[in-house]
Amino acid sequence: QLQLVESGGGLVQPGGSLRLSCAASGNKLDAYVIGWFRQAPGKEREGVSCISRRGEFTNYADSVKGRFTISRDNAKNTVYLQMNSLKPEDTAVYYCAAVPFIYQSICSTSFDYHYWGQGTQVTVSS
Repeated sequence: QLQLVESGGGLVQPGGSLRLSCAASGNKLDAYVIGWFRQAPGKEREGVSCISRRGEFTNYADSVKGRFTISRDNAKNTVYLQMNSLKPEDTAVYYCAAVPFIYQSICSTSFDYHYWGQGTQVTVSS
């Protein structure tokens, strides 16, 4: 059973940066597409970004394009979300999720993700 644990959240001023990590255990991560999602209070969960099994394909929500970068290190069984130029509207609980996928070079936050982490809070405020 794959287990995911997010870390790296916190309080940051507008314009600042954070790097979130999603550490996996229980199975090798290279069989899984990974997605990052977020949910703000009173709002629906939103797909932020995803990365294919070997990292050659990534996708981003329009709201974060050019500011966020997803990457993965399968040797470390870890996926990262580098968040730059943070805005107050980025405030949310951020979750990573995984889905086993047969194909290499594709990902989507619309996939049916099977495994979820517990989330990490990101607050952008002055």
